[in-house]
Amino acid sequence: MDKVEFNVGGKSISIETGRIAKQSSGSALVTSGESAVLVTVNSAKPREGIDFFPLTVDYIEKVYAAGRIPGGFFKREGRLTEKEILTSRFIDRSLRPLFADGYRDETQVTATVLSADPNYDTDMLGFIGASAAVSLADVPFPNPIGAVRVSRVDGQLIANPSFEEVDNADLTIIVAGKHDAIVMVEGGALQVSEADVLSALRFGHEQIQTIIKAQQDLVGRAGKPTREVTVSVIDADLRAKVEAIASDQTKGALQIQDKIQRYKKLGEIKKSVVNDLVSSKRAEPQSFGSLEAVEDAQAKLRQFTGDVKQVIEDIKAGQMRGQILNEGRRIDGRGLKDIRPITCEVGVFPRVHGNSLFTRGETQAIASVTLGSSRDEQMIEGLKDTFYRSFYLHYNFPPFSVGEVKPLRGPNRRETGHGALAERAVKSVLPETEESPYTIRIVSEVTESNGSSSMATVCGSTLALMDAGVKIKAPVAGIAMGLITENGKNAILSDILGDEDHLGDMDFKVAGSREGITAIQMDIKIDGLEWAVVEAALEQAREGRLHILSRMEEETKDVLPGFVAREEVNDNAPRVSVFWIKPDRIRDVIGPGGKVIRSIQEVTGAKIDIEDSGRVIIFGNDRDSLERCEAMVKEITQEAEVGKLYLGKVKKVTDFGAFVEIFPGTDGLLHISELADGRVAKVEDICVEGDEVMVKCLDVDPSGKIRLSRRAALEEGVEASQ
Repeated sequence: MDKVEFNVGGKSISIETGRIAKQSSGSALVTSGESAVLVTVNSAKPREGIDFFPLTVDYIEKVYAAGRIPGGFFKREGRLTEKEILTSRFIDRSLRPLFADGYRDETQVTATVLSADPNYDTDMLGFIGASAAVSLADVPFPNPIGAVRVSRVDGQLIANPSFEEVDNADLTIIVAGKHDAIVMVEGGALQVSEADVLSALRFGHEQIQTIIKAQQDLVGRAGKPTREVTVSVIDADLRAKVEAIASDQTKGALQIQDKIQRYKKLGEIKKSVVNDLVSSKRAEPQSFGSLEAVEDAQAKLRQFTGDVKQVIEDIKAGQMRGQILNEGRRIDGRGLKDIRPITCEVGVFPRVHGNSLFTRGETQAIASVTLGSSRDEQMIEGLKDTFYRSFYLHYNFPPFSVGEVKPLRGPNRRETGHGALAERAVKSVLPETEESPYTIRIVSEVTESNGSSSMATVCGSTLALMDAGVKIKAPVAGIAMGLITENGKNAILSDILGDEDHLGDMDFKVAGSREGITAIQMDIKIDGLEWAVVEAALEQAREGRLHILSRMEEETKDVLPGFVAREEVNDNAPRVSVFWIKPDRIRDVIGPGGKVIRSIQEVTGAKIDIEDSGRVIIFGNDRDSLERCEAMVKEITQEAEVGKLYLGKVKKVTDFGAFVEIFPGTDGLLHISELADGRVAKVEDICVEGDEVMVKCLDVDPSGKIRLSRRAALEEGVEASQ
């Protein structure tokens, strides 16, 4: 067994190997405090015909790790939770680009949480373990990487903060990187500046150095020899032949601005070139003396076909990148900073509580908002205690959005990740629960896509919330940035297309308001990125975001004047009222066995939520049901006010006075001395049981006893009709 220990953010972390999961190609047990995560990596035998890297990363939180038993009928862990999927994604996105070129063997990385400290997240330990495991294994992973969560609390940056510190932070991001560059960023903030985000990135990268150094020490002692990877080299003569045939045709096709027509033309070029060259190859004299010879010839023909297609893709990438770097012109004719045309509509579909149609170039999203009560909150069961979410955003990317045919299944990891990014961007500008106690669900249906549908979702969600009458703190928008870098030249692209994402060197999404950033996600596909480029990309993203917000405001000025939410919630949305009652009156509203509260809800059609603190939230389908329900609850729980007049009913007469019910369930003492101005011999001379009398509340003592006066009411010239 080999082990290394190091310190990050004042917390000790250790990585050991050789004690657990020894049959795996690589394994690492990462511990810190009471947390422990086991990460293994295994690679299948090489297979022919694979033209991509089949990497699978799974981060799994075992509930027993927190000393709990899973809920539900089966009492065992099921499919991955959203948290597990998101963690798996950022580990995958960081590792994948760093494996050696040409490596195509199926590889599986599995991170299993075996013990969970209740105060700290375990995901960063899983990331560190994943890097250590692949570095220890025989797979071609050049150098270890590290990751750290950074939060800013009261102006101070903290590495790997506790759950409590994250809750109190105005900025929290995950930074993953190599010793000389960052490779992945994911996080959110409360409208902070670009300079603050850059400071957090630098701080995170500094913390990573210790993590990388420890892994290098461990790999030096226990690492396995790395398997060799043979990179397929395309014959130079074939490359020259394909370039001679296809270069001019491809260059012409890349001038077509419409995505569908461009793809159609490029497909025709590829098909034509492949058919011509493959036909020539087949026409060459061949001799088949055995079955093995036939199979060998077929394999060579498949390889030849693949090489031709790859050269055409290389031509396309080279021309697109060269056009951007040398001419400052992109596929669709835009300049580097230009944003595609934007159109916005709100209130498109009448029955929805709030909705919008946001279109930016060839990317389009329909965002719909539904407002509900606390009963619609989503229960989340994870390693921490079960909690409830009152805001959630779901992102759907159907195949028709890109003109494809695929079976419809549940949301995939990409949809989950994009939805989480958009949710993070919007969440920080939602009103406080006290101001808007609604449970809010947003669903984004991507109906067209050519780059950055997640950022279109952010824009559409903002408009849909405002259309629904939700008083957000500030409108937010999102933009996806790209980068092309070669031979010392850098070109930062605003509002990238799908091709620019695929063929570029960076995918950098930034969302925020006019005041600052609310969400950020970055994936780097090259070996290094200078801090000056990151700073420039953040500034260019800010300029693009402000432009998009201005276009959104201009497009909706007739229906959302001032670029603020509607004054009232949509007519189809439930109305809400919030007020407080004394906690000891909650039982009066609920009644024996819930009889009273059920009766009120049945009569009015409204829903009542009462918290232990005495906070009452009423949801009504319309204003009438809301007001009727509110009046009934307040009637039951109202308190006597000193100096206020009440028309009460005499409930009981005694020698010293009468007990008068001033409202249901509340009696006060009307003393004989307070019945009239002069002396009263008998109470019955003034009132008897069942009479209605006008009284004034003189006092309510600390125990809740009420003292009433008919005499004071008479002095104000008020008398009840007998």
